[in-house]
Formats: sequence, structure tokens, C-alpha cells
Amino acid sequence: MTSLACEPTVAPRPDRLVTAQFVRLLLVTFGSGLSMYLLTSVVPLYLAASGSGGIGAGLSTGAMMFAAVAVELVVPATLRRLGYRATLAIGLVLLGAPSLLLILTSSLPLVLAVCVIRGAGLAIMVVGAVALVAELTPPGRRGEALGVYGVVVGLPAALGLPLGVYLTGVVGFETLFVLAAVCSLAGLAVLPGGPARATDDEHHVKVLGGLRGSGLLMPAGVFAAVTLAAGISVTFLPLASHNHTLIATALLIQAVAAPAARWLAGWFGDRIGPRRLLVPALVLAAAGAGALAFVGTPAAVLAGAALFGTGFGAAQNLTLAIMYDRSPRSRYGQVSALWNLAYDGGWGAGAILFGFVVAGTGYPTAFALTSAIVALAVLPAAKRPTLCTGQPSNDRNHG
Repeated sequence: MTSLACEPTVAPRPDRLVTAQFVRLLLVTFGSGLSMYLLTSVVPLYLAASGSGGIGAGLSTGAMMFAAVAVELVVPATLRRLGYRATLAIGLVLLGAPSLLLILTSSLPLVLAVCVIRGAGLAIMVVGAVALVAELTPPGRRGEALGVYGVVVGLPAALGLPLGVYLTGVVGFETLFVLAAVCSLAGLAVLPGGPARATDDEHHVKVLGGLRGSGLLMPAGVFAAVTLAAGISVTFLPLASHNHTLIATALLIQAVAAPAARWLAGWFGDRIGPRRLLVPALVLAAAGAGALAFVGTPAAVLAGAALFGTGFGAAQNLTLAIMYDRSPRSRYGQVSALWNLAYDGGWGAGAILFGFVVAGTGYPTAFALTSAIVALAVLPAAKRPTLCTGQPSNDRNHG
């Protein structure tokens, strides 16, 4: 895919990376992420324990994801109208407060409504926070900043998923719902200010508008291919093997490898350019997904989880850094929304489509096909961007 990178180069500033505003953003991000992941596995358990069965459990996850995708389309416009502080405050309330309603009843319609509202809050937090990272950190250290942000985003997943399930047997569902609400709502006390308004103009506020020739489609499409595989591994690997200890270990390895690789990719990307690292990241992700085809071999599963986690984490940072490098400040909200759409859309599509494929081919062949999809993403990633005449590329060290 040919992309144009026509924005003038932004010279790195000697500003320091860790500022009070950035630290407050990281605290808010950690708390909201913990609120989400504490209940990611618990809400399906809550529904199953209440008699809604597997259908209700699946609907709860789907409702939250589809709500997030829908709301991500309008977050840039909200940032422009209300500013970062007010928008993130709304996101924290929508993500945290509805958890308290779950104490009242386990009725499936009410729980699904709560999931939809929390999905909207999640969309606001991920889009707004990623855009604010770009606003608060110096351009010359943006990749490193996104890497630090990625580590902070990854920690709630590694902690919250097992902790939530464990705490249900210790303190019960109701106490856990309160804890999830507190984790999100506490962020209201430390919200970073940021710019008074996001500076998107009316044209750029449209998330899917103005993309032709922007250079954003390649990294977004490539990232969607990787997240497709991520959604498949997390959803179906536990179903593909009866060795639950092995699968739990593999998923833990993947969860730890991803944020570590995300930070390292940002650190090195700032120094040699994110485009130079994107193809190796995709190769690692494809190799890891391919190793899962040998799901009956423990060594292959563990190695595949490590390779895929590393490639996935690196691709998260690199694609986002490339998109920001190709965009003026006025499009940061659009970039964040587009990248998160690729994340959530790829994740959801992978889980849905894989279910149909595996029914006809079995797990080994289906995992191999997943690897092939990620491998195909190497082609557009390896293609050198086309530059506008007389305009320098905003891709650092693109060649």
C-alpha cells in the first residue's frame, strides 16, 4: 500500500519525558485499566453463576466491545468541544460508576446495559489518553513515552485478570464491583489538565475522514492484522488445549512480553526510526502465531506465546508512533481513535471469524492461517513511503 508522508519534520525538543502532567495521566490510566480488567472475567462468571449460561457470558463481552468501537468514532469531536480534562472525567465516570449497579441485580438485560455504558467509558479513556500522551510529551521522545504508557496499560491486564477471579472467592462479587468502581472514580482526583481543547478542525474530527494520502492507512491496517491474531490467541488458546496450566502460563508470558516489548520498541524507535523495526516485529508476531499450530507441544506453545507477545507489543508502539509522526497536532485525536478502532476491530473480528474457520479446519490449520495473515502484513509494512515533492517526511529515519 502506498502512503504519503507530507507533514514537515518536527524537531525534537530537549524537554524531559516525566512531568507531573504525564505522571497524573499514567495514574489515571492505571486505575481505569484496573477497573476494566478486574471485571473482564468476573462479569461472565457473575452471569453464569446467576443462570445466564455461556450465551450471557459471551454477550457481556461483545456488548462492551461493540460499544467501545462505536463510541471511539466520536471521541475526537468530544475532545475538541470539551477538552481533555472534561472528556476523561466523563470516561472515568462511565467506566466506574455503572459497576455499582451490578450489586442490585444479575438480570441479563441490566448487566448488558452496564457493559455497554462501561464500553463507552473505556473508549473515551483509551482514545483520550493516547492522544494526550502525544500532547504532553516531546516529539523526539514520543516513542519512548508511548512505550512507558504501554507498560502502564499492560500492568492492569496482568494484575486484574487473575486478581478479579481470585477475589470473587475471597470477598464476593459485590465487594469486587465496588472496588472496580473506586479504581476508576479515584482518577477524578488526579486528572491531568492538558491543553484546554484538542485542536482538531471540523474536517479532521471525522475519524474516517481525510485519510486518503495521509499515510495512516498502512500502519492502521498492519496493526489490525496483528490484533486479529491477538484476539484469536486469547480467546481460543484455552479451548484448544486441555492443559490449563500450560495455557495459563502461555497467556501470562504473552501478557508480560507485550508491554516490555512495547517499551523497548519505543526506546529504540526514537533512535533509529519506528519504520525500521516494524517488519521485524511483524515477523516475530507471525512466527509466534504459527507456533500455536503445534498446540499439542508445550515447548511450541510457550515459545509461540513469547514470540507473539513480543511482536504484538512492539507493533502496538511502532504503528502508533508512525501514525503520530505522519500527523500534525491537529489530528492527534483522529490518530488515537483510528488506532484504537484497528485494535478493537481486529480483536473482535479475529475472535468471530476464527470460530467459523476452526469448525471446518481444526485448531492447528486455523492457527497456521492466522500466522499467514500476519505474515502478509509484512508486504505493506516493508514498502517505502512515497514522499510529496518538496516536502520532507515526518517519518524519523524512514529509510
